[in-house]
Order: sequence, then structure tokens, then C-alpha cells
Amino acid sequence: MTNHIPEILLNDGRKAPAIGFGTARIRGAEGVESVKTALDLGYRLIDSAFNYENEGVVGEAVRQSGIARDQLFITSKLPGRHHKYEEALKTIEESLYRAGLDYYDLYLIHWPNPKVNLYVEAWQALIDARAKGLIRSIGVSNFLPEHLDRLIKETGVVPAMNQIELHPFYHQAEQRAYHEQHGIVTESWSPLGRGEDLLKNEQLRAIAAAKGKSVPQIVLRWHVQLAAVPIPRSQSEEHQRENLDIFDFELSEAEMKVIAELPSTGPLWDQDPAVYEEF
Repeated sequence: MTNHIPEILLNDGRKAPAIGFGTARIRGAEGVESVKTALDLGYRLIDSAFNYENEGVVGEAVRQSGIARDQLFITSKLPGRHHKYEEALKTIEESLYRAGLDYYDLYLIHWPNPKVNLYVEAWQALIDARAKGLIRSIGVSNFLPEHLDRLIKETGVVPAMNQIELHPFYHQAEQRAYHEQHGIVTESWSPLGRGEDLLKNEQLRAIAAAKGKSVPQIVLRWHVQLAAVPIPRSQSEEHQRENLDIFDFELSEAEMKVIAELPSTGPLWDQDPAVYEEF
């Protein structure tokens, strides 16, 4: 393992690695090799989704890795079109069959799909699937405080995680504050935003130079110090290794403040609607 990965305590008493590996658009035999390389390097949290069409890739990489199942933290997600209670339960079962796994460590509702307005029903399905042992921890993705409030009010069950878009150009300060207040762990998708924009940023480059690290390492360390769990995606072994090598340094309060004050460009889906096709 490149570095020892710390763990974050979830509100259900279970623990999750402080960084994970994202798999959106990673498929096929090449995808299996990519996920297996990540596992070999030390990643233990692997994030997938029904809509990514790669749960089988993740399951195959897990089997080929030879790593004990209880050492891994495998995630998948319920798509927005399957929020009806019975459909949701069948989709969770199908997710497991696709991956060839007995359970998921974390299962998320991929987005609230508010126009359909069945996300509470879907949440009840996740609660019941957890009771059946199909899922260990349950959470959501792309939920706003108003959606979370309703889940908690109507079921009494607080999500363990909310996976949201989070990067230095989209800080989500209010959303993160809500999570902290309710004991929900923030998980960061697209933690590096548009990588080329980060690499060009002079403030981030200056911090990286001072620390002897790369700009992506600085940004991923920023996530960790926010107590957010980043899930960077890369099919390059070099970048996978680099992204994991963030636990041997710390950013100062002043450096964290510099990043916090970078101007927001808004969510990626405002600039590229294709980002949300996978929900």
C-alpha cells in the first residue's frame, strides 16, 4: 500500500476510507485492469453505480485482486428511474448480481429525481435492504438540504453520506455545514473539478510548489482536511498513485483559507449538462 489511508467514522458506527476511487465511464476489460491497479496501490473504497454499467467490472476486479472482502468498501447507486419501492429493492438485488457480491458496503440514491418525487419511497427501500443484509451503510447523492430534511422527518433515518460535487471552484460551504450539523459525511465527486483549470491556477500552483506536491495532491488534501471523502477517477497508474499520496503532509490554516477564497465557477453541470446524464 502506498500510504496508510485513515478512516472516517459514519453515523451508523461503521468506518469508511478517507479517500476512494471513482469509476464513472470505466468499463470493460480495460476497466477491470484499472480498478485492479487501484486496489493493488492501496485504494479500498471503490465507487460505482448501476447507471455506470460497470458493477460487473468492479466485482471482477475485486475477485482478481485476492483482497479479503471485509477489507474493502464497495459502493453502488440506485438510478433515478427506479425509485418506486419494489423497483428499488429489485434494482439493489440486480446490482449485487451484476457485481457478484453478497452485499454493498454503501448504497446511495443517485439523485432525488424531484419531479418524480419518490425519493422517500426509495429511501425506505434502502432502509429495508439494509435490514435484510444486502447493504451495510446507506446514503444519498446530490441531495439538497430540503431533500435530506424530508428523508429524516418521514423515516427518522439520517443518511450516512451525501455524495456531492465538491472542488475548489465549487465549495458548497452551506451544504457542507448542513452535513456537519446532521452528522452526515460529505463525499466529493469530481473532487478535482476540471483538472486543467486547477493546474493553471496560480494560487494552487504556489501552494504545491511550497509543499513539494502536485496541484491535484494539494486539492485532494484540501478535501481530506475538510473531512470530505474525495473519489478521484484516473485510469493512469501514475495518477492513481499520486492521488493516494496525500497523507504525509498538511495544509496550514492560511493555505486552506487561500483555497476557500478561490472564486466559484458554479457546478459542472451548468457548464456541461452531459455530466448529469449518468443520474
